[in-house]
Amino acid sequence: MALRNAVMAALLEGEASGYDLAKGFDATVANFWTATPQQLYRELERMEAEGLVSARVVEQERRPNKRLFSLTEAGREAVRAYTAEPPARPSVVRDELLVKVQCADAGDLAAVRTAVAARIEWAAAKLARYERIRQRLLAGRSEEAYFAEAERIGPYLTLLRGMSFERENLQWGELALRRIEQRMDAVSQQSD
Repeated sequence: MALRNAVMAALLEGEASGYDLAKGFDATVANFWTATPQQLYRELERMEAEGLVSARVVEQERRPNKRLFSLTEAGREAVRAYTAEPPARPSVVRDELLVKVQCADAGDLAAVRTAVAARIEWAAAKLARYERIRQRLLAGRSEEAYFAEAERIGPYLTLLRGMSFERENLQWGELALRRIEQRMDAVSQQSD
């Protein structure tokens, strides 16, 4: 998937500046796509040149003027065309932590333990952030009411996938941490 598709997905929420888009990427598509602000700005420029987005300048006092981007009709057509294409093969896991875990027995077990513990903290923080977004989207409604009333259901469905992914990260991390600690204890007892 190209970054432009994720940018178009984020712009479906409405007009946004490059800064707001970069900041808000965490709240919209970060559970399935990440990008640096520089990547977003470059992509917005390319998309504007291709007519997929338009920009309007908003003058600001005491701050530089900002450009607000929105999807053009060509951009909305690109979204329709993109969603009609079959998805590429499912994504694969490329995670440096898993390589470290794979090497743990021959490496620094304590350092791998620390890295797994950090991943658990990261996943818990992301899950908490996603839960806040979920509560904001629901706005006091049940999920059933949300799906019946909401203008768009895609953001909620992708949020649920992100939450599921982080819950699985927590579950795996806690299991891995217990097993690494057991191994560390066993190694410590053998050396005594």
